[in-house]
Amino acid sequence: MQDYAIAEIAGRQFRIEEGGKVTVPRLNAKAGDEVKIEKLLLINKEGKVTLGAPYVEGAEASAKVLEHNRSKKVRVFKKKRRKGFRKGGTGRQYLTVLEVANFSL
Repeated sequence: MQDYAIAEIAGRQFRIEEGGKVTVPRLNAKAGDEVKIEKLLLINKEGKVTLGAPYVEGAEASAKVLEHNRSKKVRVFKKKRRKGFRKGGTGRQYLTVLEVANFSL
């Protein structure tokens, strides 16, 4: 079983693994920059689970920004029945791809 951690990044929770990639909402960092993630909720390292309340004290993870991109296009459609109201559009989220280097206590 591989070591993993649950991290809070940009208000959302993600499972991160050392050497793994994770796609998160757009971060304010350039491609190639190192990012520190200090909000770790849970760490499972070598079978030992450490749970935070709400965060694990003194724990942090480091990740490298690989690229910035956008998600697939999502179709948005609104309608009110019997009123003749129909409205449509599309939207795409801005995303950042991170490669997690390591995490420690």
